[in-house]
Amino acid sequence: MATGFPIDRRALLAGAVALPAAAHAGVLPGASGDDDAFWRNVAAQYDVTREVIQLENGNWGMMARPVLRAYEQAVERVNRDTSYYARRGMVRDVIAARDGLAAALGVPAEEVAFTRNATEALKTLILGYNRLKTGDAVLYADLDYDSMQACVESLAARRGVAVVRIALPEPATRQSIIDVYAAAMNANPRLRLMLLTHLSHRTGLVVPVREIAAMARARGIDTIVDAAHSWGQLDFALADLDCDFVGLNCHKWLGAPLGVGALHVRKRALAAIDRDPANDASDRDTVQARVHTGTLDFAAQLTVPAAIAFQQGIGTKRRADRLSMLRNRWVAGARQIPGIEVLTPDDPALHGGITAFRVAGKTSVADNIALAATLLERHRIFTVHRVGPARGACVRVTPALFNTMADMDALASALPDLAGSAVQ
Repeated sequence: MATGFPIDRRALLAGAVALPAAAHAGVLPGASGDDDAFWRNVAAQYDVTREVIQLENGNWGMMARPVLRAYEQAVERVNRDTSYYARRGMVRDVIAARDGLAAALGVPAEEVAFTRNATEALKTLILGYNRLKTGDAVLYADLDYDSMQACVESLAARRGVAVVRIALPEPATRQSIIDVYAAAMNANPRLRLMLLTHLSHRTGLVVPVREIAAMARARGIDTIVDAAHSWGQLDFALADLDCDFVGLNCHKWLGAPLGVGALHVRKRALAAIDRDPANDASDRDTVQARVHTGTLDFAAQLTVPAAIAFQQGIGTKRRADRLSMLRNRWVAGARQIPGIEVLTPDDPALHGGITAFRVAGKTSVADNIALAATLLERHRIFTVHRVGPARGACVRVTPALFNTMADMDALASALPDLAGSAVQ
């Protein structure tokens, strides 16, 4: 794939993970997700702070060293050639990067547009959705992302619709999640649009999107899917979700530079999303016409092929399995500690790498800020508190590919300190 700047693709892949040649095609023979040598090799591609054990990797993903080098080259090219490049060849190269992203997502290139992040993509979808009529209803859940909740809430004034908020079950099962959405559909016959978060940034709960979206479609309800944290963390393609509207990030689990997201709209549903008014009315009627960002970090978009290449050198399933194993390592210990409540189910279909916990009775924001602070100050483990779950705030743990089983053991060993301090 042409990228518009001189990157030796074979050298990039060889530098990404020093493994047999088959690894660079995404086929890594003879190694399972717990192959220590393999994962030490992967971890060596990241320049990680040694000040703390970094278990708050949900804000954005770290670029691996080969991806960072590619980004630096792209920045140099854009900075050096400025408009001489921008007006003569850069658009072609950005389109090539977009096409490569679409291929990785498993959807037609004409159905994908770059955005600056998932928030921008989902805002475009929610506010641009034009099938609502006065008196209709829209729905979101307690575990959905704050900005997306606000966008859905704004539809009451913008579109004259009723806003329905539901709380997802805790603890959850696949069936209990489906039942909550089914009950909401039954109780709100004028429901026309639902926001579904595939993997919650709050607790890591994975929602069975395909099944819920199918139920909704049978009732004439459209779904907008937030895949900001699921794509790259879980093993799936967008087609597996069978949804018309999806927003996602490239700078989280793909490990692309900050400032790259994507919008996916199926061709058959394109008319349901308004064009961005900043785009010329004479422009082609495309997915890209739904979003207008002006001048942005083009070098970040041009680096997406390098990020995809690095991740393909690991393999989608292997990456997802590793993140799940890291999660399971600390959760297994946590479930044995009195007073520690793990919020995310152990059903492999309902979690990825992210999982949240709280100490029994400690549900306030202040409580969980204090718990995260204790982990950092006493144990040098960095996590983050999260708010929003109906049953109270929590602490989120988000491992990355550079984390080790020893990191997860350190967290599990620190949790009795938190539980003990809570009952004193």
